[in-house]
Amino acid sequence: MGNLTDDMTRLRGEVDVLRGARGALVQELARGARDLAITVSLMRADFAAAHTAMAKKTRRERGSYVARINKQVGRMRKENASDLAGASRAWFGNVK
Repeated sequence: MGNLTDDMTRLRGEVDVLRGARGALVQELARGARDLAITVSLMRADFAAAHTAMAKKTRRERGSYVARINKQVGRMRKENASDLAGASRAWFGNVK
């Protein structure tokens, strides 16, 4: 074989090797993209579950806080009404 034939044979072999490597790379990239999509999907599901749990917890805490505030305000209103009634009785001379 001549020099040109040897070079063309070697070049053809290199092209085949590079084509195979490119195909493997494309497959690896596709597999990586699928894996990444699955990972992101699972992460989003975890975020949604955590958000739901957090919303339930804060809803309970807010309800408890509002109930406690309502009790305190009710107690303060009764005390204030009692003070006003006492002041009214003292003002109008109905002190008992």
